[in-house]
Amino acid sequence: MPPWFIRSEHDPKGRAVDSPQRVLEGLRDGDWEPTDEVRGPGERDWIPIEDHPAFAEAVAEMGPPPNEHRDETHLDMNPLIDVSLVLLIFFILTTSYASLKRIIALPETPTDGQTTKPVVKKDIQDRTFRVNVALDAFGKPVVKIDDRAVSMDVLETELRQHMKATGRKEMFATISEEVSWDAVSKIHDAAKGAGVVQIYWPKKK
Repeated sequence: MPPWFIRSEHDPKGRAVDSPQRVLEGLRDGDWEPTDEVRGPGERDWIPIEDHPAFAEAVAEMGPPPNEHRDETHLDMNPLIDVSLVLLIFFILTTSYASLKRIIALPETPTDGQTTKPVVKKDIQDRTFRVNVALDAFGKPVVKIDDRAVSMDVLETELRQHMKATGRKEMFATISEEVSWDAVSKIHDAAKGAGVVQIYWPKKK
């Protein structure tokens, strides 16, 4: 049987095969590609295997060539980038906290468990004035500065005038448990606005 000839990009001179079946076997085994050229007995022109009348139908049945083998040396960088970003955020937060800790001087907690130093009233009565807050019969807070009732709306002004008259700038506050935190907050803000340098809150039992 006259030989067939086949050539590829890597073998431009071509090689002889003994039959068309051998061409198809080499195509299935991956020895050459459908785009490699073939020339049969008595033929003068080179024709791609996939276009040659003797092989076109068989090549169509084989389907597209398989994908190239995956490069095992390929490294997926996405997980590495994710971990790097998490570490970067962690170091940023840690560094920021450490910087703030150096700037803000936090008070030391007493070893005996107490968070405030007990104050004896007789030791401070010469430099403090009293502020008593309780609820009236209608549930409205009543504020008294040294037994003198004042309105909550003008509390800051009254405190400033009282400190100017007495020379005392520290306040000893007695507030009923029924008084809301909103009222307590307003009293505290008024005292700070008037220039009270220290507020003593009696310890609740």
